Amino acid sequence: MMRIVLLGAPGSGKGTQAQRLMAKYGVPQVSSGDLLRDAVARGTELGKQAKSVMDAGQLVSDEIVLGLIRERLSRADAANGFILDGFPRNIDQANALNALLKEIGQPLDAVLLLDVRNQTLMQRLAGRRICQKCGTVYNIHSLPPGTTTCAKDGTELYQRPDDKEEVIGKRLAVYDQQTKPLVAHYSKLGLLRKVAGEGELEQVFERMEAAALAKPVPASKVKVTKTRAASKGKTSAAKSAKPAARSASKTSAKVKAKAKAKPAKQAAKKSAKKAAKKPAAKSKAPAAKRKTSAKVAKKSSKRAAAARRPAKKAAGKAPAKAARRVTKARKKK
Repeated sequence: MMRIVLLGAPGSGKGTQAQRLMAKYGVPQVSSGDLLRDAVARGTELGKQAKSVMDAGQLVSDEIVLGLIRERLSRADAANGFILDGFPRNIDQANALNALLKEIGQPLDAVLLLDVRNQTLMQRLAGRRICQKCGTVYNIHSLPPGTTTCAKDGTELYQRPDDKEEVIGKRLAVYDQQTKPLVAHYSKLGLLRKVAGEGELEQVFERMEAAALAKPVPASKVKVTKTRAASKGKTSAAKSAKPAARSASKTSAKVKAKAKAKPAKQAAKKSAKKAAKKPAAKSKAPAAKRKTSAKVAKKSSKRAAAARRPAKKAAGKAPAKAARRVTKARKKK
């Protein structure tokens, strides 16, 4: 089963890769442009409506295109899937298409975005040539010089009017404005898968094929189991991690101790320098001793003075007594 939508700027290679997928997996390529041309050519009811609109120079409505898609997907060859190319082109068409596919029970599996640089797009579009009979697409940059006919049926190749350089810039601008927002739209829905669209055709096809066949796995169905080898690896890793953790803890402890010791040493050095600069403080003990000795000396001087006083009195009294005695002796005579 392959139900996909191809997104990409004009010239990204959507049509070429769609044909390869169709040939390998047997699912039809459903192009809105081809559907319109076929319906008009066959004269179906929707074809008549589309023809009258186009003849009036107006754009075909989404209702007509969706009606053509519904009709095409109801055929037997679309039972195993389809490849939508060229539709949807904007968010409104994407929502309408989603409702239609849900109604007919054929929801999308994936949306593939062919990512190509603008420089490459310009080269591809300006050099594109198409076979008018079988619709095979060629490019003058890859064809042998002078080749102007189809390799399959020899029909003359022609250039589409919208592949002329003056028109390409406008087509790319319209894509950026209208269709590029679909990238974010389908990304939110989880359907978008980006594919590198540059390189050899076979390489690009391999990428497209891988992206188209890849099935998303819901998160609820994903189970993580631990193998014995993995658990052993974790155990050995844990064991080897323990010594490393111990050495790391020791190292960190040493680092912390050094970090703490540094400020203490610096503080001690600063205090020592301050103490060296200040004058030495006078000791209280010597002052106390000096006070005591002064008191003792004062007391001893007082005692000496007191001792001298009686001696002076005695010395003063002795001559007086002697004089009195002499006077008394004279009187007696």
